[in-house]
Amino acid sequence: MNSHPAHIRKVVEESLVRLKTDRRDLLYQHRADPNFPIEDVAGTVKDLIKEGKVLHFGLSEANVSTIGKAHAVQPLSAIQTEYSFMERSVEKNGVFAICEELGIGFIPWGPVGMGYLTGQLNANTAFDLKYEGSPNVERFTPQNLAANMLIVNLLNDFASKKNTTASQVALAWLLAQKPFIVPIPGTRNIPHFKENRGTTDIQLNASGLQELEAGFSKLKVNVSRMNAKEMAVCE
Repeated sequence: MNSHPAHIRKVVEESLVRLKTDRRDLLYQHRADPNFPIEDVAGTVKDLIKEGKVLHFGLSEANVSTIGKAHAVQPLSAIQTEYSFMERSVEKNGVFAICEELGIGFIPWGPVGMGYLTGQLNANTAFDLKYEGSPNVERFTPQNLAANMLIVNLLNDFASKKNTTASQVALAWLLAQKPFIVPIPGTRNIPHFKENRGTTDIQLNASGLQELEAGFSKLKVNVSRMNAKEMAVCE
């Protein structure tokens, strides 16, 4: 949350040492810092790009106004925001549209709903508290897990007919939305990595996409985003 220009430069210089490289391929501001105008942040990154220490500039969880102001100073290469089959806010809040208008790549984080859309969770799932995240998000309460199972069932049923998995269907759905989307599914083991990679062998045709949309349109998503406190630092 510290986007003081001097701090940005300091952490970039330190990361170059740690990474044993002379440039950062993509530098994100992961959350907007209310203490420093985005124009100052973009200007600092622009200087780092001129020096060859950064190649591309990105923002995470930024709103349309912030994106426009930053891009006017230093063109953005990537916008990272949560987007998945069950979480579609960016389709309505203008973020998707401005990325398409300005030619900015879109990086969906949580593309399988932070594990939700893998088909492996249910109301009785015991979370590993060694890892931060899931137990602290309202969508993972037993009540909301149970309420949202219809969405997971929709993906599971579709996947079974295609001889694939719910995760692969969720990722393939994302890739079918726009050509400038690059999902970043997280994984902690090789089998999941291979499953995610296998998505590239799946192509959803128009009828498949229509079937998924028809099913989804009949369902209600219970709490698909972070809570109010977490969302407060997203823009």
